Amino acid sequence: MGSACLILFALSCLIVGSAARPFYPPPSEVAEGERRPLQTSRPYNIAHRGSNGELPEETAAAYMRAIKEGADFIETDILSSKDGVLICFHDVTLDNTTDVAQHKEFANRNRTYVVQGNNTTGFFTVDFTLKELKSLRVRQRYPFRDQQYNGKFQIITFEEYITIALDATRVVGIYPEIKYPVFINERVKWQNGKKFEDVFVETLKKYGYKGSYLSDEWKKQPAFIQSFAPTSLVYASNLTDLPKIFLIDDITVPTEDTNQSYWEITSDGYFDFIKNYVVGIGPGKDTVVPVVNNYLQPRTDLIARAHAHDLEKFPKPIS
Repeated sequence: MGSACLILFALSCLIVGSAARPFYPPPSEVAEGERRPLQTSRPYNIAHRGSNGELPEETAAAYMRAIKEGADFIETDILSSKDGVLICFHDVTLDNTTDVAQHKEFANRNRTYVVQGNNTTGFFTVDFTLKELKSLRVRQRYPFRDQQYNGKFQIITFEEYITIALDATRVVGIYPEIKYPVFINERVKWQNGKKFEDVFVETLKKYGYKGSYLSDEWKKQPAFIQSFAPTSLVYASNLTDLPKIFLIDDITVPTEDTNQSYWEITSDGYFDFIKNYVVGIGPGKDTVVPVVNNYLQPRTDLIARAHAHDLEKFPKPIS
């Protein structure tokens, strides 16, 4: 009888919780004493763009929800505004996940630029100041996801994202990506000849992120720097000893900066080169376990070969 009551109580809580979907922000001030440390003895739970199945991706709400749900790391993509402020946003254009098309005052901002060798048309983050970006509201990427929070949240800055992790009541790591660095460096200019990567690393240093992988310094404020652009990772390695992850895209997509094929960057020779700058790779899941006609295929040897070169693996959903 007691077990049945317990099950009914658990089910009722689940139903009520699912219907109301309460929002739980962490406190802005951490209580006295040591925060619960990151668990490093098991695989990490990385919240890709936050809890984006429930809330619009890369918003403060999505990251806070992910922390509440137990994420070890919150992952984000870093781009820039026109005035050089780093923001958390996945696409180089605003069209798919904001209400920019509803803002008549921005109708003349529609542009076509070459991005990774392709003509891309839309409203680009680099053509909007931070103030203008903050006037937009974010929406869900896919129609099959919960739409009730569309239009409720703003784009956040890199610094705001960092603050969310630091405000958690336990140690929560960050996992920012240097996104579209070639395009950003072409379109945005910073003072004193600084590059996108310089500003990116300076922001991490400003908030105390430092230390090699699993060092005592790193464990206090864990962070990984990730990028699909190998030259950005090599450049950043001269600025910080924080661990870096080389992201590997679909087998049809060349690197944006060096124009190397998937087969070149996953060769044994290239792994020998890149391991001097990164601690691991972040391959798209389809490069680990391919799918053909909706059927899983035998896994590839990519992870085994990465391990043979002392590279960690952090498989990444590419979407």
